Amino acid sequence: MPGLRPFLFASFMVAVLPSLAQESAAQEEDANIAYGRALVEANCAACHGIDTADESRHPDAPPFRTLWERYPIDALEESFVEGIATGHPDMPQFTATPEQIAAILDYIASLQP
Repeated sequence: MPGLRPFLFASFMVAVLPSLAQESAAQEEDANIAYGRALVEANCAACHGIDTADESRHPDAPPFRTLWERYPIDALEESFVEGIATGHPDMPQFTATPEQIAAILDYIASLQP
């Protein structure tokens, strides 16, 4: 039985490593969504509804949970890259880094049913 211990270790690694990788990826995604939420709370919540049920405070600002109904996600990404300067008439210009854009889009996607 001298070769049994390495075999058991290898079997354990094959069984456990994929689930650890999935857990790590899920934690990273959750952190990115949380970062996106923090960004929209700081930059958008004064006008837009940013949760799954809250209403926008500004009549021309759509709730974030409905943005995907109005705009394809890739169009939103392009708008963020260019710096959103249009939206509702008094919307402030918002410029974000690629990392911030990804986090905001992940957050918006997380609001979808």
